[in-house]
Amino acid sequence: MVVAIGGNALIPDGSRSSAADQLHSAGVIMGHVANLISAGHQAIVVHGNGPQVGFTLLRSELSRAQVPEVPLDTGVAETQGAIGYNLQQALGNHLRRRRLPVRVASVLTQVVVDPDDPAFLIPTKPIGPFYSKEQARQRRERDGWDVMEDSNRGWRRVVPSPAPIDIIELDAIKGLLAQGWSIICVGGGGIPVVRDSHGDLLGKAAVIDKDFASSLLARELKADVFMLVTAVEQVYLHFGTPRQQALRQINLEHLKRYIAEGHFKPGSMLPKMKSVEAYLEGGGQEAIVTNIESVEKSVAGTAGTRIIP
Repeated sequence: MVVAIGGNALIPDGSRSSAADQLHSAGVIMGHVANLISAGHQAIVVHGNGPQVGFTLLRSELSRAQVPEVPLDTGVAETQGAIGYNLQQALGNHLRRRRLPVRVASVLTQVVVDPDDPAFLIPTKPIGPFYSKEQARQRRERDGWDVMEDSNRGWRRVVPSPAPIDIIELDAIKGLLAQGWSIICVGGGGIPVVRDSHGDLLGKAAVIDKDFASSLLARELKADVFMLVTAVEQVYLHFGTPRQQALRQINLEHLKRYIAEGHFKPGSMLPKMKSVEAYLEGGGQEAIVTNIESVEKSVAGTAGTRIIP
């Protein structure tokens, strides 16, 4: 099963964000993944990295008078390495304590996007720290950034969020899976790259949606289960209103109708539901949406939302 975990899961309340705090959270999260492996599942873990990339860019911003700034694609790579390290160490420790002979590896993963993707024409994904209007203007003029005001909290850099079309290290991931490894890969949606006219790979200043990249990975691996771990235990219709209704199990036809009716918010549940739609239409058999505390119960069918063809 492909298990996609949000980057905010490592910083659950927004305040405990130190390296030690995130390592502790990794231990809690990977305890649940270890339970799945103990039950006989082979787990491929994908993680988000939104807060962590923000930290990397802020550090770069604060130190740019002393050292060169970090390009966004490099920042994604750095967070893949750091978060992957935490998760693979935590999962490996859990498996060792249970005397399970499963090895764990993180794969630094590049994901190809189309340079002609319309998303490059309309950057919409806020990243990094907040700036004053004047600071944002200066970065736009000096560095060519796209900037926008973010929820009246200040100005931020915005970058494109193109669709993933290919996973460069897919064969390496398949090879490790065939040998029984548990894999952590496609972190943060993958390092965004494009191919130039010669076929060479080049990094791009973009952010790939982790849910869409996870869905692509699940389809390519023909995963039996695609699990999206988020902040809520179930998917809801009319979320946050007196008419709120939990969904225990639905099929693809229901899902498409609920998407069309606008039940899911962009930037929240909508990308998850669209990624599930793509997975099921690509031949997937079962998707689960739940929170980390309910992972085991969801697989057993007593919690979460199950979506089938």
